[in-house]
Amino acid sequence: MSSRTLPLNFTLRFGGVASATQPRWILGLRRCSPCVGTGLAGIAPATTPGKPSVTVLQKRIQQLQNGLKRAEAFAAKHPRALNASVLGALSCFAVTAFGIAPMAPDAAELPRRTLVESVATNDIAVQLDELASHAVALTRSEATRSSDTPDSLLRRAGAFDPVAAAFLRADLLGRRVLQGRSGRMVHVTADASGQVQKIVVRFPAERVEQQGSHFTRLTIERDGSRFTARTETAPLQAQVALGSGSIRTSLFAATDDANIPDAIASQMADMFSGDIDFHRELRKGDRFSIVYETLTADGEPIQWDSGVGRLLAGEFTNNGRTYSAVYFKDSASGKASFYGFDGQSKRRTFLASPMEFSRITSGFAMRFHPIHNTWRQHNGVDYGAPTGTAVRSVGEGMVEMAGWQNGFGNVVQVRHGGDRSTVYAHLSKIDVKKGQRIEQGQRVGAVGSTGWATGPHLHFEFRVGGRHMDPRAIARASEAITLPGYARGQFLQTVASVKTQLAVAETMDGVVAAD
Repeated sequence: MSSRTLPLNFTLRFGGVASATQPRWILGLRRCSPCVGTGLAGIAPATTPGKPSVTVLQKRIQQLQNGLKRAEAFAAKHPRALNASVLGALSCFAVTAFGIAPMAPDAAELPRRTLVESVATNDIAVQLDELASHAVALTRSEATRSSDTPDSLLRRAGAFDPVAAAFLRADLLGRRVLQGRSGRMVHVTADASGQVQKIVVRFPAERVEQQGSHFTRLTIERDGSRFTARTETAPLQAQVALGSGSIRTSLFAATDDANIPDAIASQMADMFSGDIDFHRELRKGDRFSIVYETLTADGEPIQWDSGVGRLLAGEFTNNGRTYSAVYFKDSASGKASFYGFDGQSKRRTFLASPMEFSRITSGFAMRFHPIHNTWRQHNGVDYGAPTGTAVRSVGEGMVEMAGWQNGFGNVVQVRHGGDRSTVYAHLSKIDVKKGQRIEQGQRVGAVGSTGWATGPHLHFEFRVGGRHMDPRAIARASEAITLPGYARGQFLQTVASVKTQLAVAETMDGVVAAD
């Protein structure tokens, strides 16, 4: 049986004239000439250009639908007359789309022209008068010097004002600008003629308990022909800084190379003192990364004291082993301490060091005695520090002895329970009395050079059953304080945050502000 092929070849044509903003489209249905006589012959061609109306579009769509229905009817009436060639014919359907280029010319091809217009300008004298009518104020910052006078300080700040200098000499508050230690930052605002308009000085808070958290702001302002002065206390603001470094000779040399303040280096030594003996166990190539606070007054880093706040977190790799710690404050109890990332406190029953800031000068070993000129077993650890540096008890207990003893000079001995006791010798001052109960970290005296000492230092001993023991070994073996369970969630959030900061700090050498 012969088969018939249906040469169905339709074209959907989209065209028309487009504007610059909205193209116009037309819909046309074109039939192939072979389709004449088939069930699709009722579809009229679309040859009229332009934008068709909605009625025309609907009419042509209806024609297409009617033609398809006729094709279906033909297929149902002659099923065997159709074969795979129908599919080939249907593949002749084509959909074409084309856009009509906008009628407007390309902007790049448009001719260009230059428009020149004369603008009248004021006379130079008029302009100068106008500028003179605007007040000009210049602010300059200078650090005070020990040799400064009010006049010399103001001259360095670009001000020439005898009235202001006289106020700094005569006024009770004005004199405080140059009182105390040098290095205070003074901000002087003067007008174009050099007359002082305002002086702002910032220095440590007067109350001792506020000196780590607040500062004093002294403000002197011109009020007509005279000056007024006032002081106020404001809180210091903390900014986060990241730092890292590596050991080449010593911990303090490494922190010096990384521009990390000594106060932070001391806190880092205290943070990891239960894990690392910074006097005997440091190795060349050891690395550390830290997160800490810098303190600012009115957005400016403070110049007094260390200029830093607390150490927030740290990692220290010593001899291939990494130790981690984070500062955490329990919001419920208000207690704060350093904790390992596992939640175990770095603060144990006994502190590893009786001093917050120290550079150990000799370890637990034989040494050459400076007075007797003989080799003797040195039963303890000597901490070199300036006279007057605070000495703290490494654990809670009762003062067993506080007074003078040959060789030791001023000495304090503390009983910690059982057969354990500690000795603090060569003190310049004793701050406790015999029989007094003391807490861990409480001050017992100050570094000195009394007794058989060639220079200011603290001699520290830890005794168990009357025998001299290595203080650091005792501290490491002492019981650690565990983080309360209710604070675990808050603690883990803190740890996750500082881990990210420490990862950033590890990639650099030196200090970078994180805020």
